[in-house]
Amino acid sequence: MKRRTFLKLFAYCSSAILMPRYTYASQLELKKIDFSQTNYENNNAQTIIVFMYGGPSPLAGNLTNFNDIKKASLNSYKGYFGDIDITIPNGCWLQAGGETMESLIASGDMTICRNIYSQKRDKKNIRAHGLCTQEVQKGTFDENAGGILSNLAQILESNNVINEDTMLPFITMDGESNFYATGYIPISDYLKPVGIDEHFNNPYFRNVRTWYYYTKEERKISNYNDQKKGFDPELDSKMNKLAQSYNTDKKIKDAFSKRKELSDFIIKVSTTKTPDLGDNSYPKNSISPKLETAVKLLVNNPDTKVVTINTGGLGGWDDHNDAKDYIGRTRDLFASLKSAIAHIKAEDKIDSINIMVFGEFGRNVNLNSANGWDHGNLQNLYVLGGKGYFKHKGVIGETILDVDIPQQRLWLKPKSTWYEHTSIAATLYKIYGIKNPEIICDNSKEIQELFS
Repeated sequence: MKRRTFLKLFAYCSSAILMPRYTYASQLELKKIDFSQTNYENNNAQTIIVFMYGGPSPLAGNLTNFNDIKKASLNSYKGYFGDIDITIPNGCWLQAGGETMESLIASGDMTICRNIYSQKRDKKNIRAHGLCTQEVQKGTFDENAGGILSNLAQILESNNVINEDTMLPFITMDGESNFYATGYIPISDYLKPVGIDEHFNNPYFRNVRTWYYYTKEERKISNYNDQKKGFDPELDSKMNKLAQSYNTDKKIKDAFSKRKELSDFIIKVSTTKTPDLGDNSYPKNSISPKLETAVKLLVNNPDTKVVTINTGGLGGWDDHNDAKDYIGRTRDLFASLKSAIAHIKAEDKIDSINIMVFGEFGRNVNLNSANGWDHGNLQNLYVLGGKGYFKHKGVIGETILDVDIPQQRLWLKPKSTWYEHTSIAATLYKIYGIKNPEIICDNSKEIQELFS
């Protein structure tokens, strides 16, 4: 983490201790929302959110309509992608991670929700990346609302589940996003996410010399990013005492104590070895280190509620053209997810830790003249783990093909029932014990089949 980013985060930590507290109760009052019937202490859930920016095609997890698709598609799927095999029994795309998906379903560790579809977007013809990302990450069409995780943080805070002594309740490996957007009122600074990368670069560690003070020659012969290099405990103690001598307020002194506690925690987690996962060891790709780090953080700190990550490095999911890489990208993602589930099981946390994988929208299924897919509306939600509260069904929802030949549009749509994309937020709220999440999700209920 860069020094500037750390200073910003440390300023948040210090100011949060001194600033008056704002609770989500105030926002609820402003919006006239009644949470009197909620229960905030169910499940002891922890969540890893994997957000697939760009809008992932649903086809990797749903080829059940493929015979109809290939007949109507502008270009030949087989001609461009080569062999396309459909898995049994659930109809995933074998070459695009389908075999791994089937194994996760068979073990009772994953459910694919194939009916995340927005009728509201269809009526307004909304397909823009920015707006759709905002809606999904806020769980509402209200552009002024807070993000899902800002709302969750304030709900938990106002019900004494999280307070200023809670260690790292929210962690982002995704940078800033609408998940953490401020809504109608300010959020307590200690509820804001802390940024940590997959390499555990420690923002709380005090080096005698940071890397940019090393000479060019020293950089060549040493690992100048080693966080322990040059650390002098005696000097660290003296610096703390000196800083506190100029800041006599107890709360500021507490902030210095917190810095040491956080530094020690990051060192502990970063040096914790992953259990031997055998054949399920993490594959070598860009998403595996992020998932492995996220699991370690949750296992070692029950205070952390949610870690958000993206699939950067695999590439984005905006496959308008030359979509061939989608196959390997999806295969790598699900291979890493399978390892993450094995890791969670090895730590005996499969009942409490869940992983949710989704994007801002899906794509249509016509293979266009550029050998890609244009923006669509229906997407898959992949839900893994959390077996103490999720009742995995394997697959939820069926789809049909909607054909518009003049416009060269082929859409997958729900066969019968569906869930608005705002139901993803409602599901997340539900696992943290909020009984009526629809009141902050535009009347969208949680995905009920996941809980019964």
